[in-house]
Amino acid sequence: MENLILVRLRDSGQVFYYNLSNFEVKENDYVIVEHDRGMDYGQVVSQKEEEADPKSKEAPKKITRKANDSDMKSIEDNRQKAREAFASCLKKIKEHNLDMKLVKAEYSFDRGKIVFYFTSPGRVDFRELVKDLAKIFKARIELRQIGVRDEARLFGGFGPCGRELCCAKFLKDFEPVTIKMAKEEGLPLNPPKISGLCGRLMCCLNFEYEAYKFLSKGLPHEGEHLHTPKGKGKVISVNVFKRNVVVLLEDGTQTNISYKDKDIKEQKE
Repeated sequence: MENLILVRLRDSGQVFYYNLSNFEVKENDYVIVEHDRGMDYGQVVSQKEEEADPKSKEAPKKITRKANDSDMKSIEDNRQKAREAFASCLKKIKEHNLDMKLVKAEYSFDRGKIVFYFTSPGRVDFRELVKDLAKIFKARIELRQIGVRDEARLFGGFGPCGRELCCAKFLKDFEPVTIKMAKEEGLPLNPPKISGLCGRLMCCLNFEYEAYKFLSKGLPHEGEHLHTPKGKGKVISVNVFKRNVVVLLEDGTQTNISYKDKDIKEQKE
């Protein structure tokens, strides 16, 4: 098995596995990589070494070197040129009267390719636009239609937890997120409370789901009735991490029951 690290291509691209080789890198370091018939740059998402997935059909890519001062100067120059390309593309979109919202433009490290990210409610025939842009910039042009989650990842930001958005920080792919996951965590099923900046269900619900399922094993649910040493009662609160529940007894008092103690066995009514 090869030792791999996760690298986000350019500032907003996809996350790929790259061979660690003999380079010493840490999280957030910039590296120069081989990608898509040319040289490009990326940022280390995770310095944790991982094993390649034997089921993956995608061959791990190579890191050429850790970015030096000269490389970082080129990257910053490319960002400035990308802003200029963004403005030019906006004008061409208006000229062609296309129903698309341009989100961002990015140059590859060797300036052989420009990627334009956009959103649109439907399919867009941008063939003539691509021809015009190729004539202007003398480079390969890629127009990539993205969804609202991708748009949030491109712009970044902070979630309700106060941390950087998972999609912008470390997620490799977007996995399906369901209401069932929110229920498992005991969250209020109120859209603003369980939605991210993109307006979709928060990505963290997905990768927290298995942990909640594991920690919830053997715990009663809110609303269940139990027989306790102090009498019958109804569960009104469950703390999954402490494995503790609060029961409202029939006499109006409350009692705490810890499920860390395996000797305590509550019989559900």
